[in-house]
Amino acid sequence: MSTHAAMETIVLGMGCFWGAQRRMEQLSGVVAVEVGYANGDIEGRYEAILQHERLLRQGLTHKRNHAEVVKVTFDPARVSLARVLAHFWENHDPTQGDRQGNDIGSNYRSAIYTTDKRQLSIALETREVYQSALTQAGFGPITTEIAPLLRYVRAEDYHQDYLKKNPGGYCGLGGTGVRYPWRQEEATPPSASPLVGEKLAYARQLVVFEAEACPHCRRFAQEILADWRAPVPLARTLSTQAPNGWTLEKPLFATPTIVLFENGREVSRFTGYSSEKERFWQWLGHHLLTPEQRKIAFAGGTERPWTGSHLDEKRPGTFVDPITGAPLFRSQAKFDSGTGWPSFFEPLPGALTYHEDHSFGMRRIEVRSASSGIHLGHVFDDGPPPTGKRYCINGNVLRFVPD
Repeated sequence: MSTHAAMETIVLGMGCFWGAQRRMEQLSGVVAVEVGYANGDIEGRYEAILQHERLLRQGLTHKRNHAEVVKVTFDPARVSLARVLAHFWENHDPTQGDRQGNDIGSNYRSAIYTTDKRQLSIALETREVYQSALTQAGFGPITTEIAPLLRYVRAEDYHQDYLKKNPGGYCGLGGTGVRYPWRQEEATPPSASPLVGEKLAYARQLVVFEAEACPHCRRFAQEILADWRAPVPLARTLSTQAPNGWTLEKPLFATPTIVLFENGREVSRFTGYSSEKERFWQWLGHHLLTPEQRKIAFAGGTERPWTGSHLDEKRPGTFVDPITGAPLFRSQAKFDSGTGWPSFFEPLPGALTYHEDHSFGMRRIEVRSASSGIHLGHVFDDGPPPTGKRYCINGNVLRFVPD
């Protein structure tokens, strides 16, 4: 179960293990990730696994194939098993059965292989939590196999850290865009001491000043912080003092107060919170977006055709809200419409809201980001299969996150 007394390991299958290794290494508290093969009845060798999958498809064998897996070693003092599993759920699609993206076969199955009863119990609990979120977003049942680890074989050396050795290597790994729904009591509590300026992002940093027994602070944490993906680092504190060495423009008089610091000095603040999600994101957006982006996002503007960003973006990845970071479209849904704007035939579930637009003497359907409320573009009924829709989006209000 552990490499030494302080560490813990768990074995996870997320499809192609090259991408899974890179994804799991990105989680703070994970100290090592190794690729391997697990819970099969055959020899643990890459070519043997590929050959066995061909025999399975032809009905020539009934022996169970290995799954491509990653053995994740983590420090429980820095990251909980539940956090590791939440990262696992978010970073692949656990509803696809024996496949992941374009990789098809039982060796690409989603799996959690546990080393004791506690791990098994936590794995089952997190599956129920994530299934609820997936169902709400319109996805089907989770197909992930959750079982005790019976056999593990380390993969060949050339598979270890493959994408570091081959940066252009393909691995069809993409999540659903659905975040794991943490309960409020599971959120990281704010520090009671003044923050240390040297440990923060000097160029641009958000700090949330809170107070104990503050219902508005709890509401802000639940509605904004629990799903924080905005492109600016954020820290929380119960102190009323600025981070050490930094400067507040005036004393605090209410909580929560969210202060934007740049170069160690306050440049703006958002005081109080009463479920004003759109107003908060608009405040933050006015500081994160360029004037051209603000005209589109907040005034319903439109960039000139062929002038916006991401027209030629073809890499696997996700187009996200430029303020909140919430996923909007997967790159697989992007197509060349010839109109001069990035076009998609399908958004991610729950990513958009729809509004009638009668401007300029036309009747159109406007689409906005569900997370921030910003204007994105319009949807038309002249798109390709399978939806027949064309989501015509201003590229300058998209941010692309490659897989």
